[in-house]
Amino acid sequence: MEETEKNDQSPQPSIVPAAWDASRIEKGQVGVDTKQKSDLFLAQEFGPDSDKSNTGSGRETLLGDETYPEGGLQAWLVVFGSWCGLLASLGLMNSIATFQTYVATHQLSNYDEGTIGWIFSLYTALCFLCGVYIGPLFDRYGPQWLVGPGGLLVVASVMIMSICTEYWHFMLGWGILNGIATSLLFTPCLTAVGHFFRERRGFASGLASTGGGLGGVAFPLIMQSLFDKVGWGWALRIQGFICLFLLGFSSLLVRKRLPPAKNASPHPDFHIMKERAFLLLTIGVFFLELGLFIPLAYISSYALANGFSEKFAFQILPILNAASVFGRALPGWWADKIGAFNTNMISLCVTIFACYVVWLPFGHTTAGLVMFAILFGFATGNNISITPVCVGKLCHTQHYGRYYATCYTVVSVAVLISLPVAGSIVKATNGSYWGLILFTGLTQIISVVAMYAAKVESVGWSPWTNF
Repeated sequence: MEETEKNDQSPQPSIVPAAWDASRIEKGQVGVDTKQKSDLFLAQEFGPDSDKSNTGSGRETLLGDETYPEGGLQAWLVVFGSWCGLLASLGLMNSIATFQTYVATHQLSNYDEGTIGWIFSLYTALCFLCGVYIGPLFDRYGPQWLVGPGGLLVVASVMIMSICTEYWHFMLGWGILNGIATSLLFTPCLTAVGHFFRERRGFASGLASTGGGLGGVAFPLIMQSLFDKVGWGWALRIQGFICLFLLGFSSLLVRKRLPPAKNASPHPDFHIMKERAFLLLTIGVFFLELGLFIPLAYISSYALANGFSEKFAFQILPILNAASVFGRALPGWWADKIGAFNTNMISLCVTIFACYVVWLPFGHTTAGLVMFAILFGFATGNNISITPVCVGKLCHTQHYGRYYATCYTVVSVAVLISLPVAGSIVKATNGSYWGLILFTGLTQIISVVAMYAAKVESVGWSPWTNF
């Protein structure tokens, strides 16, 4: 498989007439040997005539002979810039359990968990939903006009949240403003890495996304320390200045390399959902994200409800995010060896094991909850960093932003409803969390089935195919 990818950078002779339908080729029809499925997929993916999406301005013309630096000073500076941007933006996202637990016991103590959950679910949903235009805009114009303004708005949102006292304050200042701001950073930081790496894309993307995990470790610990010393307001203001410093590097270093496709439109194109492999992958990511944010938001509340100290309840989230750092970096290297889809499905199986074999029966014990946090953090860290690589397997690099944004626009619906649904489940079970745990595991089961179906649609039934 690796040899195929290397050879694919040079023009390939046509194997079958271009008029034949690509889906028939993948299924081994029209006289083509089914053993060549993965080779044919790569030829379809990166060939000059592979992209059949249309826009209002006519058929788009793609470069047919792309090369990738796979390293070098500029490439690694882009990775570092993306790392800084994700450390600030996703670091805040991975700290929502700290925010939600604090405001639920202080400023918004007269509201139930489900109502408070709407603030943070709207925030995470907008991070993905606004990407429907951010991705195509990145493809067409680059990151310069996205990352800088996004960074300033993230800092402004953190500063505004430091003075919020009412429910609608938090909804506007954090849920809406920070959600939109983070979307301006999220897609460009992840997409830009793909312009410099192909064979090592899994590793490079994983390395950049470790920033979000490290932020999820550092930010809750910083806030826990500052809450008692300087209070809520100055704790968040200090956090805002840290983000300003990091996002300054991001706005300077994040760049794109490949030119846009000729006549490329800045508008989203939902016609690509007609591609069955992409549709199945989107369904898989939908359920993956539906379950992913529930432990991130509720693990601290779960700890308090099960008699753990407040100090431990705030520390369990950094443990989960620390495991996520390793989960984002190490499997990225494995994904380059055994395939992004394969790595993602293995991690989903680990997540299911963590929910049903560790959290459900042993979560009320210190060892059980810590073990769950480690397993879940490691596995979902891989899912977060490798899922964009999976999207890239199904499209041309110059359309990566559009495919990625389209996928996560659909996924934003899952993120929007996940925390309110989880809060309602806890309320329906009289404050017990067993229903929430069962629901979280079920979402991951559906996800792994859908992702395997997407792989089957692309390269066939064999579970051993490198894809």
